Amino acid sequence: MVESTGPMAEAQAALDAHVREIVHWHFDPATGCPYWLDRATTFDFNPQKDVQSFADLKQFPPFDDEDLRGGPMRRWVPKAYENSPVYVFETGGTTGTPKSRIVIDDFRIDYELFSKTIPDEHFPPGANWLMLGPSGPRRLRLAVEHLCQYRGGICFCIDLDPRWVIKLIKKGWMEHLEEYKTHCINQALTILDSGHEIRCLFATPKLLEALALALEERGSSIADVGIQGIFSGGTEFTPQWTRFATEELLGGPASEGGVYMTPTYGNTLMGLACSRPVVAEDGYKIAYYAPQPRAVLEVVDPDNPDQLVDYGETGRVRLTTLTKEFFVPGFLERDEGERETPCSLYPWDGVSGVRPFHKLAEATTVGVY
Repeated sequence: MVESTGPMAEAQAALDAHVREIVHWHFDPATGCPYWLDRATTFDFNPQKDVQSFADLKQFPPFDDEDLRGGPMRRWVPKAYENSPVYVFETGGTTGTPKSRIVIDDFRIDYELFSKTIPDEHFPPGANWLMLGPSGPRRLRLAVEHLCQYRGGICFCIDLDPRWVIKLIKKGWMEHLEEYKTHCINQALTILDSGHEIRCLFATPKLLEALALALEERGSSIADVGIQGIFSGGTEFTPQWTRFATEELLGGPASEGGVYMTPTYGNTLMGLACSRPVVAEDGYKIAYYAPQPRAVLEVVDPDNPDQLVDYGETGRVRLTTLTKEFFVPGFLERDEGERETPCSLYPWDGVSGVRPFHKLAEATTVGVY
């Protein structure tokens, strides 16, 4: 039950108002996209009249993520943006046609909001960044580059094809996998060796560890090459790995002079969920909070997705995307985790222990993430 007054109530009221605005936008023929305007003709309710709150989104039938595979992509472009330059960002794609979404400015907006959450002390304004992550048709590359530029720096990137990494894993070509990882790390080392004054880093957990070990072999470290702040993300971000990284790779907690690291949980549909502060006193527990009201994360009963699990209980992650560029209600992610209580920074539900959903885990190959 949401409290009647206070930060949680204010956040809920803001979310309900945002839902009304976004649903009206996507189902207005003057602004909406062909996909939702066509779907509306099959509904037994009127989205513009009958959706007045986030809870009312349950009237929509389950979203079929197969609709995100293939084109035409223009069916997703809102009429209000029909003359705007459009990006297409893809997910996965390890088997069959990848899921994709259109973007105009969402990735910029999401990462400008994220920029406000990272401390200037560790991510100095004007600093240059290294993007040690996937390239190609991925939102992440452009988003990290924009984050760096928004903060006044220049971003340096490597070439990395995560689909090839996953194929190597599935084929059991571990020698090739190690060579490809070395190829990627060598690109990063070349950038770090070239006088570019890199101070900030994005890296997935696996690549961060590989970079730290490669530097260690040279008698150096993440801190020695000048990195002050690390933004990382992925389902492999566990409390155990975070403690290992903090103590063994980063020179200890940032409060004691080590390199600062912030975990995040993001994807092409959501944007970026920030974590509350990760501290040793809390067992390095990582709890993520979606960027409400632009996206909402719920932890639901896998067999009854309209039912939230209790706080502390395990459920499947359900995502609702609510921007003027893209609207997707009740998307069941391939992840599961524990429902977390609101906190002072983020007065809405969070999720911890994010990992592949157990019923899909055997079919899920985690590559560079």
